[in-house]
Amino acid sequence: MRKYGWNSFKDLIFRNPAVVEQDPHVDNGDENAERGNWSSKKDYILSMIGYAVGLGNIWRFPYLAYKNGGGAFLIPYFTMLVVAGIPLFFLESALGQFCSQGPINVWRAVPILQGVGVATVMVTLIVSIYYNVIIAYSLYYMFASMQFPLPWSDCFSWADSNCSSTPIVLCNISGVLTANWTQENNTCPSSNTIVIPVQSPSEQYWDRVALQKSSGLDETGPVVWHLALCLLLSSIIVAAALIRGIKSSGKVVYFTATFPYVVILILLVRGVTLEGARDGIEFYIGTQSNLTKLTEAQVWKDAATQTFYSLSIGWGGLMTLASYNNFHNNVFKDSFVVTLTNAGTSVLAGFAIFSILGHMAHVYKIPVQQVVKEGFGLAFIAYPDALSKLPVSPLWSILFFFMLLTVGLDSQFAGIEVLTTCLHDAFPETFKSKRALLTLTTCSVLYLLGLPCVTRAGIYWVTLMDQFVASWVLLFLVLLEVIGVSFIYGGNRFIKDIEMMLGHKNLLFWLWWRACWFFITPCIILVILGWAVVTFVPPTYGNVQYPAWGLALGWCMVAFILVWIPAVAVYRLIKAKGNPWKRLKSLCSPSDKWHPYLDVHRGERYSEERCRHRKNHKKNPEVDVNVISSSWL
Repeated sequence: MRKYGWNSFKDLIFRNPAVVEQDPHVDNGDENAERGNWSSKKDYILSMIGYAVGLGNIWRFPYLAYKNGGGAFLIPYFTMLVVAGIPLFFLESALGQFCSQGPINVWRAVPILQGVGVATVMVTLIVSIYYNVIIAYSLYYMFASMQFPLPWSDCFSWADSNCSSTPIVLCNISGVLTANWTQENNTCPSSNTIVIPVQSPSEQYWDRVALQKSSGLDETGPVVWHLALCLLLSSIIVAAALIRGIKSSGKVVYFTATFPYVVILILLVRGVTLEGARDGIEFYIGTQSNLTKLTEAQVWKDAATQTFYSLSIGWGGLMTLASYNNFHNNVFKDSFVVTLTNAGTSVLAGFAIFSILGHMAHVYKIPVQQVVKEGFGLAFIAYPDALSKLPVSPLWSILFFFMLLTVGLDSQFAGIEVLTTCLHDAFPETFKSKRALLTLTTCSVLYLLGLPCVTRAGIYWVTLMDQFVASWVLLFLVLLEVIGVSFIYGGNRFIKDIEMMLGHKNLLFWLWWRACWFFITPCIILVILGWAVVTFVPPTYGNVQYPAWGLALGWCMVAFILVWIPAVAVYRLIKAKGNPWKRLKSLCSPSDKWHPYLDVHRGERYSEERCRHRKNHKKNPEVDVNVISSSWL
């Protein structure tokens, strides 16, 4: 801390501009001027909601609910939210807020596991590459929606002979195939009916116009320039929103985090007024609910997996965003607000999605289950097809894809913030005054890395990265995270750290969190991780199989992420001093740099520990416990 004389002290009290300008701890009104803080609590809450509420809430949760028993699926989903989702969300947020550091430097608490933090950042790096491409898809469709009729509403000049808005049914009568056969008011016997497989206009538009999709990963083809330009626009929007870090992104999220709810409500009101909407909702969460599904282990596995991925646990973003909070912020209450809002958004989005899919099934006169899809199939094929059947269809289409754009941008903001925060924390002196340049460079690199994903084989690259990176790898990282905090650093010690921020809590308050962090949550993660590994199947895109070299590349991405864990641990062991046992012991103990960022928040507890640390260091000079530098390694 800077030493001040009486005159300087008076200047500080009366906010003398000259002194304020010199002192880094009183700049911009931030509690932590060196890293910065959120301008207000609303900035943080909206940023967390925007990060947690992603595309998975819109294009995955409704499908999982439909597949796993409808309304019955809410029972395992909210159960997993309580016993795993909220405890992990609270743990990650509290870690980041306590030390005001990103997902790498928080592992000063358990230096031997600092490779987990590096692996988390590598996951975020890869995900940010293809997530930016998905935002580009949304931008393209939003622009394409600004015409009437919608370009995918019928088989126009871009379609081939396999395109049809209605199924082609032929009748085999005496070896002669006849279309739409009727004779003397008799319909064709079902045994003689032949259904010719066709593609809907929206499916062909997605494949032939938007993606210009090739036959497989082997056929890369040229860059699809309209997607490359949309990718560039997406990168520019993200860079502009983050140019001043959380100071600028915290303002942008006032729109991007709230506008999706406006659109969801508009689509829901419009959807429930359509004919057939009731049938769609019945399949989603109504009387078609099947409680017997609760006896199937797959349902509980899907519920837990959706909880982890929907809340963005294990991606590093929660720690990063929380690290910009004031030290005494009530992170416990915030965790409940964000997690429950996220879950409610998933349920609400399902009603908006299924009401319009029910109308689509009514128009086509087919069962609802034949139009239900997930992922890209829902967002860019089924739902756009349904919207094209509505009056004033361009309006609803623009709203829908603008919603996807804002939802995607919020998550991308946090992903970029993870990368830039880790670099800033690793080299604070280098990047302190170059935050804008760091953000622009990061977005530019991600744009260049994303160019292969906007070639004609781009959708195969996006799917490959998503299936290999955003899968069981995250579960493994989260498991190490819980074990590291609860069993190596010490759950009780972590609780004392939280109490330094929140104030003292009674034993009954911590009883539930201890049960989750020590037993319930790790067991759930371990079971699901084992299940995911055992049941893992090589990814495909539709009916297209990946070549052997493509699958090998996918496993290389997994290895690139996980190799950091043993590599950093070995590096630390080599750099430490003493015999092997003392080296291991020192790396399983918090570094002397593990503490609240500002001296004023460290209190007697960490002061006493530092004194004891220094005394032990003098008694045992051969053991170098200061194994963590200000940078990562």
